[in-house]
Amino acid sequence: MDYDEFDLAIYMDLISQVEIEDLAKIEQQPCVSIYIPTVMAGPETRQNSIRYKNAITEAEEHLEKRGSSDTQVQEILKPARLLIEDYDFWQNQSEGLAVFIAADFLRYYRLPHCFTQSSVVSSRFQLKPLLPWFARDRKFYLLALSQNELKLFLCDRYGIQEVEDLPDEVPQSLAEALRYDDPQKQLQHHSGDGSGSAAVYHGQGVGTTDNKEKIKEYCQKIDSGLQSLFNKESFPLVLAGVEYVVSIYQQANSYAHLLSEGVIGNPENIQHQELHQQALQVIEPRWQAEEQQAIATYQESIQLADTTEKASSQLERIVPAAYNGQVDTLLIAEDWEAWGKFDPQANKVERQTSPQTQDIDLIDFAAVHTFLKGGYIYSMPMEKMPTTDKPIAAIFRYPVAAVTV
Repeated sequence: MDYDEFDLAIYMDLISQVEIEDLAKIEQQPCVSIYIPTVMAGPETRQNSIRYKNAITEAEEHLEKRGSSDTQVQEILKPARLLIEDYDFWQNQSEGLAVFIAADFLRYYRLPHCFTQSSVVSSRFQLKPLLPWFARDRKFYLLALSQNELKLFLCDRYGIQEVEDLPDEVPQSLAEALRYDDPQKQLQHHSGDGSGSAAVYHGQGVGTTDNKEKIKEYCQKIDSGLQSLFNKESFPLVLAGVEYVVSIYQQANSYAHLLSEGVIGNPENIQHQELHQQALQVIEPRWQAEEQQAIATYQESIQLADTTEKASSQLERIVPAAYNGQVDTLLIAEDWEAWGKFDPQANKVERQTSPQTQDIDLIDFAAVHTFLKGGYIYSMPMEKMPTTDKPIAAIFRYPVAAVTV
């Protein structure tokens, strides 16, 4: 399969803020955004290409409705169609696939996030489905420490993905820290019933200063080696390991976002999906508290809105504010769209009941610009929104005047 004629980049499992910024800069007619859930293994993987083919067909219909000729439709979708029959591609998926298509342009990302299937055609790419996965503190690292291996995972609420190609400075095995000249002091590890419950350590050297120092030195090397990776992001870090090792790592740690609670047990005996579920139990209370605090802050601010003008659920007011970097926190309803146009020179929003040529999803636009300008985004079901009849709400960094519609 030859993609050389297209401006193609392949990202297997991670997407950075820089890439979101690059995608957000592309404004041409038309831009096609496709999201589908995918299956990683088993007979159901055959559904991956079927879902994708259906999404391409839906995109074709959207393009035709927006006035593209049959020739234009075929030319735009040509590189994306090549993926349909690529058997190896569909056998090597994560939990979700995001595809972005424009003239002579194709990007796809296989991500640990189970997307709701959608095909959107606009004058810019639809990036809102990526933001809950990428939004601040909605991703987290999981560091699994065991005697025989070290693994780092990048997780969100929906999935877990091992981070490949760790920095060279990161040691690969805890076992090398536990070598003794005296075999009688060799640290022996047993995991009980093998179910992933907390491991039991035996051996005279377990509690000795010598043993602790060896493990601490090893943990310090891990901590130091991961700094080049961690310095790029500020995601929370959850540890997984036997209590003894987790405690020592916490003492050696210098990463500011390490959580005090961890997954206690030998991670070698726990399947990745189960490890992910246990890690979610650690971090979910933190997420829920932050979301509830954001809702409470909005409700408090909206009660004072007549005097402070620091909160609103008015789309015509929020979109310009997001574009101008005035939104501190944005609350949006999942899977909702609001079509129209935004004139940045006039700071004016024009809404439509259904998408027209050159229209954009204004909720997506507000979410992306809030994210790119350092704001917080919380995506939730409509019934959880503090504005029960509106799919968007914002807390401003400073007073923003109301807009007359």
